[in-house]
Amino acid sequence: MSGHLANLVLIGLQLATALGIVVFWIWWLRAEHDESGWPPGYRRHEQAFVLPDGMLAILLVASSLGSLGNVALGSPLALVAAGMMLFLALFDLAYFAQQGMFAVGRGGVGNAILVGWLLVLSVTMIMHHL
Repeated sequence: MSGHLANLVLIGLQLATALGIVVFWIWWLRAEHDESGWPPGYRRHEQAFVLPDGMLAILLVASSLGSLGNVALGSPLALVAAGMMLFLALFDLAYFAQQGMFAVGRGGVGNAILVGWLLVLSVTMIMHHL
């Protein structure tokens, strides 16, 4: 894949991820959450991530637009977004593993896909923009 095409694909993945973050939080904040099957304080724990995930979505869009327009800040913003995404994904990985949330009955498949996607995309972004 050519460098230009790889850049465009990565921009598309970043924008899709930013949109996914926004859609997830709109859904999550409007949904009922019965905590009987979740760790104590799960809802409050998750709500703490609205702000950092929102900032991540903004950074993903800003870095994508910068990269698309060949703006010098596109790559540095992408590296900031990738580092933030990697941190958040590792935090989710540790929390989900400690709380048994990779079990099938506790949304494990979705949690594994989410964490895996964020890890792969963040590392790919870092490698692409270094």
